[in-house]
Amino acid sequence: MQVTETLSEGLKHEFKISVPAADLDAKADAKLVDLKDKVRINGFRPGKVPVSHLKKVYGRSVMAETIDQTIRDTNTQIFTERNFRLAGEPKITMPTEQKEVEDLLSGKSDLTYTVAIEVVPPIQLADFKSFSVEKLVAEVTDADVDEAIQRIADNNRSYAPKGEGAKVESGDRVTVNFKGTVNGEAFEGGTGEGIQVVVGSKTFIPGFEDQLIGIAAGETRTLKVTFPKNYGNAKLAGQPAEFETTATAIEAPQEAKIDDEFAKTLGLESLDKLKQAARDRLAAEYAVATRQKVKRALLDRLDEAHRFEAPPSLIDEEFNLMWNSIKAEMDSVGKTFADENTTEEAAQEEYRKIADRRVRLGLVLSEIGEKNKITVTDEEVSRAVIERARQMPGREKEVWDFYRNNANALAQLRAPIYEDKVVDFILELASVTEKKVSRDELYKEEEDAEKTAA
Repeated sequence: MQVTETLSEGLKHEFKISVPAADLDAKADAKLVDLKDKVRINGFRPGKVPVSHLKKVYGRSVMAETIDQTIRDTNTQIFTERNFRLAGEPKITMPTEQKEVEDLLSGKSDLTYTVAIEVVPPIQLADFKSFSVEKLVAEVTDADVDEAIQRIADNNRSYAPKGEGAKVESGDRVTVNFKGTVNGEAFEGGTGEGIQVVVGSKTFIPGFEDQLIGIAAGETRTLKVTFPKNYGNAKLAGQPAEFETTATAIEAPQEAKIDDEFAKTLGLESLDKLKQAARDRLAAEYAVATRQKVKRALLDRLDEAHRFEAPPSLIDEEFNLMWNSIKAEMDSVGKTFADENTTEEAAQEEYRKIADRRVRLGLVLSEIGEKNKITVTDEEVSRAVIERARQMPGREKEVWDFYRNNANALAQLRAPIYEDKVVDFILELASVTEKKVSRDELYKEEEDAEKTAA
């Protein structure tokens, strides 16, 4: 066997390999000998079929298998000897002319092919004990609890009919019937009867609720609105519309009395129990936000400490996944890059930087996990599946079967678990300093934080 490296350019390598026909023939004959005891051919006793006859019958298919196995074994040997860690699947180029293929399958010519690869560069891991990470922590205050309970009360408040001749005010709940048209034509989903609208809740198209102020029960108005440019229905996005609307009932919100009786309507024994439940929920939410912040800070630190050339093919793959998703989302709502005060070229450049960061961080986290024998157990994955199933009441078996029969979906569950375990490993070594902050500070988002997270 002869191996010649024909390209070594950064992370890209290419080799030309030649395997003598005699070597292939010997391997193919060994396979035929092994096949002799397994096949049944008329006219021959089991195990007594001459290899020469087997070669006439199965020679081409056995040689094809031999060539395939030889290529895989040879490539593995080349990569192992050079300590290459591949960034993707090798690109193999074989002879394509019919005569070359025929000569190869009949054992008349040497196997000559090229293999092109892209490798992951060696990663020199930082000393994680030198890392300093700030952990933002917010305490749940009595004011936070009172505010949360007030929101619950507002969302569960009752309404009472207003007197005869009353007109709609902000905060009232009005029941309406409406028929919507765009350019004089009715559209799907534009008609409703007995629809309750809380004026000021901003749950309807902008302008719809405001134009209901002052309307009386039994009165009909034509409301003129414009669908938002990012409206879910692309046919309606940005379009002016008219809704012929009739108010059939007007109700005023009632002041919710927050006491033990109110708590009981929510299934709790007392107001104290409601306050404790609200405090516990807020504490859990704050803990999640704290975790996200400290993880983001750690990933930023890892990004700073590990600057290397990431494999271009992996960056392209990550970029294409993000870009296709972004384009599809923008197309679905009729948005343009101009709406975002940017250009397509500038957006591509920004997202390519994000793709580069994600790839590098992924490789670094993988390297840390591999060197420190961090793994994800089947039990941990099962718990994640169970948690997903709990989020879809009534469809638990469907969710369970989906993950059980879908290896890619399971891998997508396993990846964030692995990442979190590696992050926890680093945090154990790093110097983590807690800083008490307000709730607003805890939830303050850095620019592009969501996009740049690994």
